[in-house]
Amino acid sequence: MIFEVITIFPELFSSVFNFGIVKRALVRGLLQIRYHDLRAFADDPHKKVDDRPYGGGDGMVLKPEPIFRAVAAVKAGGPVEEAQQKVLLLSPQGTPLTQALAAELTSLARIILICGRYEGVDERVKEALVDLEISVGDYILTGGEIPAMVVIDSVARLLPGALGGEFSATDESFARGMLDFPQYTRPAEFRGLKVPEVLLSGDHRKIQIWREQQARERTIKNRPDLLGIPYPPRQS
Repeated sequence: MIFEVITIFPELFSSVFNFGIVKRALVRGLLQIRYHDLRAFADDPHKKVDDRPYGGGDGMVLKPEPIFRAVAAVKAGGPVEEAQQKVLLLSPQGTPLTQALAAELTSLARIILICGRYEGVDERVKEALVDLEISVGDYILTGGEIPAMVVIDSVARLLPGALGGEFSATDESFARGMLDFPQYTRPAEFRGLKVPEVLLSGDHRKIQIWREQQARERTIKNRPDLLGIPYPPRQS
């Protein structure tokens, strides 16, 4: 898989993927990450990629021309069948990123990520170029770079061979529609806090039942929406 990142701040990515699972996947040749400076595709001497919004208002909007040129250049740089690639825009208005969506994206050969900035991008970019808008949460960030990192990390770790254990990705939070169960390691007792006896029993069936119960209880407490249960009203 190839990730193509279009951004005005490519230097933000310089150290993020030099560690851990994504780094190992890069070394193993499971994926590539390429960065494209949007300013390189501007057509004026000052490399301007934004302008004031029509209709007035605060802030600036990313212009369409540099983004169109950047996407065209990326696609021309390495032909991939249209069915095997998607152009994603990181945006607060996008579809929420979920584990299921991350897994779906692993089927692609190339993902082109457009990092929004300021007040967003010209709407014509969304209409003519973008296959899917993605949001990483109901909050506002200063740009699409951090969300792009989240997308890359969540997708890359699901690629075959990226994780150490064969079933690592299937036992995590959200993989089964619930949050993960509690995890413990040695020592069996620390400052009076003990590991649950069932985990020390060696009875794998009882351990599995306990883990499923704990996962469900944790999900009901913290994310009831995952089980179709409405959140309780907030205390005033």
